[in-house]
Amino acid sequence: MEWKYVVVGGLITAVLTLVLAVVFLPLFFLGPVIGGVFAAYLDRGDNQAGAVEGAVSGVIGGLIMGALFLLGFGTISAIIGVIFTNAGAAAGTIGVFLGAFITLLAVIVSGVLGAIGGVVGVSIRENQ
Repeated sequence: MEWKYVVVGGLITAVLTLVLAVVFLPLFFLGPVIGGVFAAYLDRGDNQAGAVEGAVSGVIGGLIMGALFLLGFGTISAIIGVIFTNAGAAAGTIGVFLGAFITLLAVIVSGVLGAIGGVVGVSIRENQ
């Protein structure tokens, strides 16, 4: 496994997923697929290696998206805590649980879609 391709695929996954989610939400799934295609296409493995590389790039992208979500939601919770003192603790607790759930969901979905993209990337490379 070439880690530089996998990490770049993870960055592609995170950026494309966030951009597509903001621009047109139903297309968000293309981010992990394209990141997985990139990671597997450039490496010289078979279908199984491509699926693993795509899944790992999807997991990296999901972790990046989850971290960005936690940072953004932490800022919102801090603002709520300053404005409403009593609601600040509840918002912080809810923010932590919601952030962990969103991160876990992003990692799972991105990993599965990245694995699919990895297999597609290997197929594209073999058919050229």
